[in-house]
Amino acid sequence: MTRVSPVSGPPHQPAGAPSPPDPQRRPAGKRRPTVKRTAGRTGQYAALLCYLVFLAFPFLWLISTAFKPPRELSSIHPTWIPEAPTLENFRQAFAQQPLLEAAGNSLLAAAVSAVIAIVLATPMAYVLARYRNRFARAATGWVVISQAFPLVLVIIPLFLILKNFHLVDSRIGLIMAYVVWSLPFALWMLTGYVRAVPPELEEAAAVDGAGRVRTLVSVTAPLLAPGIIATALFAFITAWNEFFFALVLLKSPGKQTLPVVLTHFLGAEGVADLGPLAAAALLATLPSLLLFAVIQRRITGGMLAGAVKS
Repeated sequence: MTRVSPVSGPPHQPAGAPSPPDPQRRPAGKRRPTVKRTAGRTGQYAALLCYLVFLAFPFLWLISTAFKPPRELSSIHPTWIPEAPTLENFRQAFAQQPLLEAAGNSLLAAAVSAVIAIVLATPMAYVLARYRNRFARAATGWVVISQAFPLVLVIIPLFLILKNFHLVDSRIGLIMAYVVWSLPFALWMLTGYVRAVPPELEEAAAVDGAGRVRTLVSVTAPLLAPGIIATALFAFITAWNEFFFALVLLKSPGKQTLPVVLTHFLGAEGVADLGPLAAAALLATLPSLLLFAVIQRRITGGMLAGAVKS
């Protein structure tokens, strides 16, 4: 009688039974990234790093220049870190120009224009977000297109209009110009925030007997508070850093804003007093940088909120 040796291998499976998983096979969702995908991601990170360096270089060089003594500023071998840092440039900057008065003018114009822009843009954004008709679409398109207009295109008509109302060389005229310029972007941002608020909340308020105005004030406005704050701060930063309107509309030295006063550190022949200019520019830049660092996440959220469907 012949004996049959056993055959090594998996046991026989009945028909229709699922095959056992292969231990050497990786799940479809856990595949190793391909070389092409890894190279593309590395290229993206490298491009982002180069862009960050490009943005940070002027600010870092400004900080270095603000603390350098005149001997290092005139050296033919510039250095990143001052060898003998000094605060003399800041003292000279305040002594040469009325920086505090100019900062007060900028603060007044930026704060008032931001508040007015928010007060006007909030109900307008509510209408554009909730009543989607041809007029709303046309208004939204005009808001987007208006952002492409250069300042040179609007400064002459704006100057003539303000001159007819005797508002040239006036803080009120400058604030009106800032409101008109920042209103389209504020309206666009707040429209995205309003669209992110569920309409069911307003419908529930209407069932309880609340009117449109009360619904906007009691229900929608509290939910819009983060967006309103972010938009107001953005309008404030825009007005704080604005130069062209202030240069054309203001002539009296006591009314000029901080960006305009910085140009006074240039001599008659265009030679800059580099140390005090860098110190004053650094002081003028810090408020907008700090505010933008606080609201940058909220600004991104406001831009993307309109694309989210409830």
